[in-house]
Amino acid sequence: MNSICVFCGSAKGARPEYIAAAKAFGQLMGEQGLTLYYGGASVGLMGAVADGCLAANGKVIGVLPEFLGHREIAHPGLTELKLVDTLFTRKNLMMQAADAFVSLPGGLGTLDELFEVWTWAQLNQLHKPIAILNTLGFYDHLLAMTQHACEEGFIRKTILDYLIVEQNPALLLERLRQPLPELDTLQQKIKHAKG
Repeated sequence: MNSICVFCGSAKGARPEYIAAAKAFGQLMGEQGLTLYYGGASVGLMGAVADGCLAANGKVIGVLPEFLGHREIAHPGLTELKLVDTLFTRKNLMMQAADAFVSLPGGLGTLDELFEVWTWAQLNQLHKPIAILNTLGFYDHLLAMTQHACEEGFIRKTILDYLIVEQNPALLLERLRQPLPELDTLQQKIKHAKG
């Protein structure tokens, strides 16, 4: 694993611990020689994770749609900033380039990105680690909802278990390096049924 794509908010959140945790995670990535791919902004948790990685002499590649340049103010100190035309292009570029994905706290965009890579894994279109850094239990309610969906027969347990969830950044990075579990994907079920 050489690179991680981090999904997180362009807002700083209601508590200072969110910013501190994002910066610490970025710093840890830089110290471990991991390249950070992220949304390219200088604000909120996005700016904090980039600042942390850069402070530890890490490589940071931002991917920013041009139309968001005025809202998600482009970070001026990045190793590289890629300007793209759409959100779809942004996500596709990061999904192809990164070796793993980590979601920090964030809003609708962060949730969209998390669920997209998780869905791609379910459909056997992506075979890379996906994780949540669950700062202050931010994702507890979301995880409860996905567990409920599993219990109600809408998400298979193997897909639920594919997601790595940790509150400790160092432990999260360790777990990202472990072999991926086998997924009971939809394609495998269809193949087995035809078999």
